[in-house]
Amino acid sequence: MNPQNGYDIEDLSVGMSAEIAKTITDADLVLFAGVSTDVNAVHMDEDFAKTTMFGGRIAHGMLSASLISAVLGNRLPGPGVIYMSQSLRFRAPVRPGDTVHARVTVKEVVAEKCRVVLDTVCTVGDKVVIDGEATLMPTSRQKREAAGK
Repeated sequence: MNPQNGYDIEDLSVGMSAEIAKTITDADLVLFAGVSTDVNAVHMDEDFAKTTMFGGRIAHGMLSASLISAVLGNRLPGPGVIYMSQSLRFRAPVRPGDTVHARVTVKEVVAEKCRVVLDTVCTVGDKVVIDGEATLMPTSRQKREAAGK
């Protein structure tokens, strides 16, 4: 573990996983719209959203996807990690009141490049709403020790 309690590359192995869950609220949609400036009516206007294929408001896809970032930055690998890339496939809508479970699983550890590849998935109940893959640069105990820190 690094000084911030994140996993170093030397601590990671294929199959390790971590998860968080969050219930998406109306307030989350309003706050995310404010931060992102995405005020698409499908997220903000129930009357309009009822006329769409979704039959009502849905959460911003990137709001749900941000839960993946929370797992990566807070749990696995955790504090100190640097995001390199993320692919996302949006499979199903998330609605206000849904509880999203974001799970990451180590798929590959590339120690010589100090990189780790993780499968990423968000679910609501048994339904996959987002899946993808993340590449990250975790901290390294060897590099820290070589630098004398």
